[in-house]
Amino acid sequence: MSNNSNFNPPSGISEDIYPNLKRIIAPNPSPMTFWGTNTYILGTNELAIIDPGPAVQSHFDAIMSSLNNNQSISHILITHSHIDHSPLAKKLSERTSAPILAFGESSAGKSAIMTNLKNLDGGEGIDYDFKPDVTLNDNQILKNKEWCIKSLHTPGHMGNHLCFSWEGENILFSGDLVMGWATSMVSPPDGDLTDFMNSIKSLQLRSPDKLFFPGHGAPIENPSLRLQELYEHRKKREGEILSALETGLATISEITESVYADLDKRLIIAAKRNVLAHLIDLTSRRICVVSEEITTNSRFTLTSKG
Repeated sequence: MSNNSNFNPPSGISEDIYPNLKRIIAPNPSPMTFWGTNTYILGTNELAIIDPGPAVQSHFDAIMSSLNNNQSISHILITHSHIDHSPLAKKLSERTSAPILAFGESSAGKSAIMTNLKNLDGGEGIDYDFKPDVTLNDNQILKNKEWCIKSLHTPGHMGNHLCFSWEGENILFSGDLVMGWATSMVSPPDGDLTDFMNSIKSLQLRSPDKLFFPGHGAPIENPSLRLQELYEHRKKREGEILSALETGLATISEITESVYADLDKRLIIAAKRNVLAHLIDLTSRRICVVSEEITTNSRFTLTSKG
């Protein structure tokens, strides 16, 4: 699938990873970002930068120093506007005059259910200042003499999440929707599990890609297998949450402690957000109910359908 066990690239170094494609790892390693954000540089002379990354001067310098005298940046493409992916876009655009292209601002693409959750904590790592110069639609084509990219709206991890299909190469830049080293965090109200599962299914319906280049971690060498693994993982987690509800556990904290008993404590907040995402999805499907407006302290119970 991918070789994340041996994936330990240096940050700040431009590496050739595929013909006409380079990668620079941003210096922002963490339990949520693995070794750091993957910034991709596509093309030979007229370049597209995919996910310029966090607002870190050394990473900006690494991107600019990777260019030779014959190269210029023509497009800055953003998979989604979390702070580890989009903030450097503004400075890069100011320096190069290249437009920033994305699905929309940080609230774009949010589902109606998530929009109506008014009293729900969230907003982890959102780039609230993000604003693209050009908004991209689903299945929109961008091309020059060197490459052709199709934007695919794939909400779930975030409402404005895009994957970018490198047309003619059977390659997908999968952002944070599909990674090999970890499952994607889905944190309401910015993330939506129902959307996430639908986005996974939409990628499964594509003609098989030979490679996914994710937002973090190593290339995914068997995308079809990884998509199936992610789908099955979420269904397995759903089953565990339903089992917890059957035993009488009702709150997000109680269910998380049961389902994620052996989890690294540094990831417990993210685990609670994933449980919340599942519970909202189950509520929307009328498999469980909540007696009041959904908050992080709500109590959930199974319906007869559950």
